[in-house]
Amino acid sequence: MSNLPSKAHFGSDNVTGIAPEIMAALEAANNGGVASYGEDAMTEGLNARFSDLFETTCRVMPVGTGSIANGLALAAVTPPWGEIFCHEEAHITIDEANGPEFFTGGAKLHLMAGEQGRITADALRAAATRYSRDDVHHPLASAVSITQATETGTLYSLDQVGAIGDVAKAEGLAFHMDGARFANAVAALGCAPGDLTWRAGVDLLSFGATKNGCMAVEGIVLFNPSAERVGRLARLHKRAGQLYSKMRFFSAQLEAYISNDNWLNWAGHANAQAARLSAGLADIPGVSLDSPVEANEVFCRLPQASYDAIVAAGIGTYPLSDKGDGTGSIRFVCSFNTEAEDVDRLIAAAREGAS
Repeated sequence: MSNLPSKAHFGSDNVTGIAPEIMAALEAANNGGVASYGEDAMTEGLNARFSDLFETTCRVMPVGTGSIANGLALAAVTPPWGEIFCHEEAHITIDEANGPEFFTGGAKLHLMAGEQGRITADALRAAATRYSRDDVHHPLASAVSITQATETGTLYSLDQVGAIGDVAKAEGLAFHMDGARFANAVAALGCAPGDLTWRAGVDLLSFGATKNGCMAVEGIVLFNPSAERVGRLARLHKRAGQLYSKMRFFSAQLEAYISNDNWLNWAGHANAQAARLSAGLADIPGVSLDSPVEANEVFCRLPQASYDAIVAAGIGTYPLSDKGDGTGSIRFVCSFNTEAEDVDRLIAAAREGAS
């Protein structure tokens, strides 16, 4: 992978820098001394800020990565003998080195098929009811986790999330949402954050921020938190080394992130650039989209010559996966600071290579 400025790199939204507002918040937090281990006023104030954002009582715990957010959230609601239902391409099963299994102490991930990265409520009901909950020979159906936006760049609609929430409630499952790109989903759907989460039955959210302008922070958000669930998560949070001594630097990022609708404005910009990119690529001979472009990612098949031209133009990407027929699959990701000029440069290079 080339080491180019983030604005000209479409390999991932992880390669970007930090938004100026986040950098300013970190600088402001770096002034004087405050209480440590999350007992500072900013960290304690996050609960009220997130409760206002989601329009319900919330408890939020800052963590350093999305993987730890997912692992701890699921461990808070799943026993070692439990079963977690998720899509077969979910980040928690493909990209987290068995983290959920580790943090839960051995719970089983039940992988489910589904088009465009989504599971369905009917499939979840069938999977969750195949064993009696009283039969100790089988794993105990305990939780369901969905990724929003999905690993193929698509979105669960409000109705789809709500239908899964109804099944989860009926079958006694905790409902977790991996929201590494939650901001992109909310911006694209144009809904209230609460409509896509707790009103639809979501119990816990991994609230992503790093991919969308922050330095390194995510939040585990518990909706209508019980004392038991908060207490268990607090112990897991500490045990996993996520109760940072200088927690204010993590909290400062989340505070600035949700202030002035920064998170939604930045995500909306990324989504718009992905739409611009997909429209331009779709007009090139030999290029085809693998998935609908509903957030900030473009999955497509691309001629090798087009890919070579993009790389030659100095535009950063992930490698093209060889399909053996002169084309390959690739993912382009737009970010909070992706510039339209760079999108157009990528499209022009792809078109030149295909000609």
